[in-house]
Amino acid sequence: MKQKWTLTGAFMATAAVLMPLQSVDACTRVLWNDNDLAVVVGRTMDWPESTEPVLTVMPRGMERDGGRTGSTVTVEENPAQWTSQYASMVTTIYGVGSVDGFNERGLAGHLLYLNAADFGERDPSKPGVQAGLWLQFVLDNAATVAEAIEALDTVQIVMTEAAGHKSYVHMAIEDANGDSAIIEYIDGEPVIHHGQEYRIMTNDPTYDEQLELLAQLDFSDPSSDTPLPGNVKATDRFQRAAYYSAMLPEPSNEREAIAGILAIARNVSVPFGAPYKDFGIYNTEYRTAINLTDRRYFFELTTSPNVIWAELDGFGLEAGAPVMTLDPDDIDLAGDVTASFQPAESAPF
Repeated sequence: MKQKWTLTGAFMATAAVLMPLQSVDACTRVLWNDNDLAVVVGRTMDWPESTEPVLTVMPRGMERDGGRTGSTVTVEENPAQWTSQYASMVTTIYGVGSVDGFNERGLAGHLLYLNAADFGERDPSKPGVQAGLWLQFVLDNAATVAEAIEALDTVQIVMTEAAGHKSYVHMAIEDANGDSAIIEYIDGEPVIHHGQEYRIMTNDPTYDEQLELLAQLDFSDPSSDTPLPGNVKATDRFQRAAYYSAMLPEPSNEREAIAGILAIARNVSVPFGAPYKDFGIYNTEYRTAINLTDRRYFFELTTSPNVIWAELDGFGLEAGAPVMTLDPDDIDLAGDVTASFQPAESAPF
């Protein structure tokens, strides 16, 4: 699907937001894959309370049970079982799944909320993966977007529930080659938008509808007088992220590239106290940015004054290496925190 404007395919956005274990969420994903320096991606996580994020490094060779949500058995018949082929660095949510992160091959992904998500009736002929481990399954088993799409065809994603909230989510993935895909389950069937042009993603309505709404706008002559949607709803954030991402200046170093992505993430963040639809207050809890070329993860808690980052290559990633974790809710953390991670007593899942 092509846009009719002249501001490049950057508007074909894949800005996605997902909070896998709740029934409402407002997040944004922005991919920058057409600069000459590095493939970088950023996202916001918007939520009315702490999601208890923990930065977690998972080595290769970990045994996974896709049928469990924490201590609860979600998939009773034919749960997916696998051993991770690739190490990853992720942000976990409530200790039961991964909502954001990337692996050692430069494949990254993000879960965002989608009210229209429908994984369909359970088909026990396919191994089932509870939706909170949807992203982790991809990071464990695929090195590229194409491989991830192929791997997902072998399993069924299954609705899960935690703390009384169901996992209405969709997923954005991208890789170090700049490839991208948005994956939604609508009426029980996967709908996949695959291509480098899909760079922005938010929430409802479905991605097809978001692109149609975006195409109705005229951004062909951008200026400070260009009318631009400015509220916090998903369609406004989608359009704003698309507009600004198309005008990012070519970065001369990583610092400029990450600054560019985080600038847009901050622009589409939800301020404290801002109402979101009928759901109350869903302010931005944190923002992340990932340099897929150099395998570096940036994290910004909105209640902390500092951006922190970690180098995936700075950890032991071989099978048998310890799971390493860091609680980012520490106001004293700043800069490179790779050495601040500590071995976990046990894997979160």
